[in-house]
Amino acid sequence: MSVATRSRSGGRAGRRALRTAPDHQMLPGLTRKLPLCEPLDQDQIERLDDASMKILEEVGIIFRDAIALDDWRKAGAKVEGERVYLDRGLVRELIRTIPSSFTYHARNPAKNIPLGGNRSMFVPMTGAPFIRDLNDERRNPTLEDLAMFHKLSHMLPAMHSSAHHIVEPYDHPISHRHLRITYSSIKYSDKTFMGMTTSPKNAEDVMEMCALLFGEDYLEDHPVTTGNCNGNSPLVWDETMLGAMRAFSKRNQPVLCSPFVLGGANTPASVVPAVAQLNAEALSALAYTQVIRKGAPAIYGHYLSTVSMKSGAPMAGTPEISLMNFLIGQLARYYDVPWRTSGSLGGAKTFDAQAGYESAATLSAVIHAGANYIWHAAGWNEAGMHCSVAKFIVDAEQCAMAYRMAEGPRWDDFDEALSAVRDVGPGGHYLGHPHTQENFQRAFFMPDMFDNNSIEQWKAEGEVEITERALTQARKLLLEYQEPKLDEAKNEAILDYIARREREIPAEDALNQEF
Repeated sequence: MSVATRSRSGGRAGRRALRTAPDHQMLPGLTRKLPLCEPLDQDQIERLDDASMKILEEVGIIFRDAIALDDWRKAGAKVEGERVYLDRGLVRELIRTIPSSFTYHARNPAKNIPLGGNRSMFVPMTGAPFIRDLNDERRNPTLEDLAMFHKLSHMLPAMHSSAHHIVEPYDHPISHRHLRITYSSIKYSDKTFMGMTTSPKNAEDVMEMCALLFGEDYLEDHPVTTGNCNGNSPLVWDETMLGAMRAFSKRNQPVLCSPFVLGGANTPASVVPAVAQLNAEALSALAYTQVIRKGAPAIYGHYLSTVSMKSGAPMAGTPEISLMNFLIGQLARYYDVPWRTSGSLGGAKTFDAQAGYESAATLSAVIHAGANYIWHAAGWNEAGMHCSVAKFIVDAEQCAMAYRMAEGPRWDDFDEALSAVRDVGPGGHYLGHPHTQENFQRAFFMPDMFDNNSIEQWKAEGEVEITERALTQARKLLLEYQEPKLDEAKNEAILDYIARREREIPAEDALNQEF
């Protein structure tokens, strides 16, 4: 064999090895280049803004928290009992100090994520009280199950965060869970993570653990985690969420200011008025973050669903949800603040066609709406009641596909590819052309979870459906997982802190509100 032949053979073999080798490298934060879907004209945006401001000025927002009420009085708001009336001038002045963009800093700096403007990230679902496990059986989750999801989040390229309690670890007391959940988020992935806000004391614990991991001074000007504060629609913010918000904002860490919207149940049964209410709720919380600490990063958030008028059950993937996301995206850009939405919601009870259609409709809409923080992007099903391992895997691949779409068309090989047209000419094919050989992997996304073979080949290979393929892939990823080791001294310090706090907090099935 000639040297040239050996070289070509080695080159082909090398490329083949590269193609088949596992690649779990995280995709950089998404830079969106597609035009946005913006149904509102400028007059309609201003009309919606005016409606929201009138709600704040004339109806008011309930703040069920003595500290927040005192803060608002000092800030110049009108306070009557627990109801706060916010002047639009004050609201605009406050939200103007929210950063329009910032960068999340992971413990692996190569996995830092810019957010805001045309920069987006995908975050797994959280909060599921049940799991559909590696055997596709629905059951109560454990801390080991949570660790499994954090490992998968670490391995899946389109997931930019390990989130926090993807599933609830029932084998630990509620009052201690936040400590173990946060440690699992930190230990099994070196991506950015979310911090528990289930009580003000729990949020303070998360901040202390972040300080041990990154350094107290580092938190002052480096966002490292995300807190979520849900409002009680209509027009109420409670003591638990406001206390947790203070814990994060005081330490200059981002919070999602998220009204919990069930359209038609706790908002008017109409798209535009529902968004007007949601916008008022979000603005009141965004403004309060700046009362707590001017310049603290905050994200315009929401959990958004519509309600079936037949059963009262929350729905996913409906056209009205997409429309509301389009409108909310325009409003967030009008106020020049980053915004959060939900990415792959499904109401199906199993990973079936309904789950796929609902999630695909939702994900496509939020990409075209220009969302920045795309939460619940993998695993969500049964209206959030369970996280499905199979759906988690396929959703993550869908996020990678959405990522590729949102990057827009590539022009870098335009001239080279046009030269191939001349080389091949009429009646030929491109399969063996050098341009195809060099570019086929990046030219068209090739999903691992979809079977595009002939039905004969599919039957010969065992007629494997997508759920089984996804579970097989999950097991493979877990076998390939390599833990990104924490610095030993930091690990010991965090474990010592957890041990001390577990001694101090009574192991009771209640939220830690006092200890």
